Amino acid sequence: MNTEKLKSRKFIGTLAGIAAAVCYGTNPLGALKLYAEGMQTNSVLFYRFGLAWLIIAVVMLFRKESLKVTRQEFRVLTGLGLLFIISSLTLYLSFHYMAAGVASTILFTYPVMTAVIMAVFFHERITWPTVVSLLLSGAGVALLYWSDSAGVLSTVGVLLVLASALSYALYIIVVNKGNLQMSSFKINFYVLMYCTLGMLVYSLIAGLPLILPQNATSWFYVGWLALVPAIFALVLMVYAAKYVGSTTTAILGALEPLTAVLIGIFVFDEPFTFNLAIGIVLILTAVVLIAAVKKA
Repeated sequence: MNTEKLKSRKFIGTLAGIAAAVCYGTNPLGALKLYAEGMQTNSVLFYRFGLAWLIIAVVMLFRKESLKVTRQEFRVLTGLGLLFIISSLTLYLSFHYMAAGVASTILFTYPVMTAVIMAVFFHERITWPTVVSLLLSGAGVALLYWSDSAGVLSTVGVLLVLASALSYALYIIVVNKGNLQMSSFKINFYVLMYCTLGMLVYSLIAGLPLILPQNATSWFYVGWLALVPAIFALVLMVYAAKYVGSTTTAILGALEPLTAVLIGIFVFDEPFTFNLAIGIVLILTAVVLIAAVKKA
């Protein structure tokens, strides 16, 4: 691959990673609105994944793309589906134990997990820009976290978010290392299929009924969750992981908690503090640094 084409792929991958992070960071917006409408976690995720799966299926139909996969691809796709179920379910459950903005900041431990796993198990060299970006973004997230005034955090909530972070880190790594020679639409068709079926099984085992959205507002936020933090985020994240790698994709995810904080400020009237301002600056600096290095 020539140098210009490689630079172009890295630039596109960086933009895709930024966009994926922003899209995924809107999860609290839809989830909290649906919780307020009386829906439980299992119902929110089932309809989110189910609608997203149907949309991807229609796209696949128009693209006339084959659904055929090899045994190896099937195993990788199964692993991706299970990891994303775990990551989404634990994150959404954590919203019941702590503020969504706080949960989103703790979730950002996944870039550190990704970098450590890649270094230990795949011998990926951690460069100084990566280390600086991790430190800056970590410091920024810490400031966002300290801006919270909810008091002592729930241990259960923290453990749920950490489980979500670990499973998401593994998801990014598997996408990067799974050698799936197929479009991101095809990958996410199977991932969302597993997620939909997984939430159905979870609801049956837990004895939780699936509550149908009762009004236009509920359906709007189900549609939002299906399109923005599901389809858009997943499709873009696949491009990012393939073009710039797992660690960089994870670092660009610094924009996720930033997005969640901004949603809290402008949608849920959370206060804008000095810590928030400094945290946002640090996170944006980390993202700009890693993006500039990858573009060079």
